[in-house]
Amino acid sequence: MTSRSPRKKIDSTRYIGFKEVAKNFYEGAKIASEYSYYNAAGVLIVHSAIAYSDSVSIKNGGVKIQSDNHYEIISLLDDLISHSADKKKALNQLKIIIDHKNKVSYSGDVYHKKDIDQLWKHFERYKTWVDELLK
Repeated sequence: MTSRSPRKKIDSTRYIGFKEVAKNFYEGAKIASEYSYYNAAGVLIVHSAIAYSDSVSIKNGGVKIQSDNHYEIISLLDDLISHSADKKKALNQLKIIIDHKNKVSYSGDVYHKKDIDQLWKHFERYKTWVDELLK
């Protein structure tokens, strides 16, 4: 038997607030990038993707992950959203984004424009899928 990550029930109408938080992180990341604060931009991109993921899980299932392990949102979204080639690609993009979380935040590695450009690419691909689900 596999253990399920802790999930917290949330009224599905609250997805709107999580979507707004995600937009704030997204806009903050753009500003940080413009001023060459690339690590700050990276952190905000990652958190935007996580907040968008929470918004999708709340809208579609009335639940969100209650854990510090951000990878668990991938399994939750996989459970909640119907199978499609787009979903598989989007969840792969999300995994790549989450892979950056510890590196950009805690490793002491300095991010440069090329690093953020790559992260933006993954984020925008993921966000395209999310935007369809949050219409």
